[in-house]
Amino acid sequence: MSGTATIASTSAANTSAVGTGTTDTGASAAGPTGSRTARTARERTATVLAVLLALGIGYVGLSYLFAPESTVSGFGLPEWPHGGATAFFDVKGIRDLAPGIAILALLATGHRRALGMLLLADALVPLDDALNVLSHHGSAAAAYGIHGATAVAVALTGTLLLTERRPSV
Repeated sequence: MSGTATIASTSAANTSAVGTGTTDTGASAAGPTGSRTARTARERTATVLAVLLALGIGYVGLSYLFAPESTVSGFGLPEWPHGGATAFFDVKGIRDLAPGIAILALLATGHRRALGMLLLADALVPLDDALNVLSHHGSAAAAYGIHGATAVAVALTGTLLLTERRPSV
């Protein structure tokens, strides 16, 4: 009787461990609850990074809309528009505010995969900013340290979201 109970117990453990990183023996590679804990930590990391990106780019957008004079110097370009051309700041402000709102909306509705795709596409924006700063003889420190690092962070967060395991049905 105990042999039958052991087989049933092992079979139940193997069934519940499907998709959680099991080995040929049915034991989880990270222990009985290790893989779920790791996945949860990974999801939390991706969520925290996404929220930080959303708040950061949202803040930059609002800064360009309401205090462009104090914001433009940090972008890295040697010159900025003057006079009527300062309408560029409104364009830049909305361009930066919109992705922040989109990130929060996708997080709030649980569309993590769509958020990952959006972030990978959005990584092109700071990459382009870096290239523009460099091609216009702006600050290399801003190009690499601000825009380049942001592009990497956005792409990394998108990749984390896209490589999350989907819940099994």
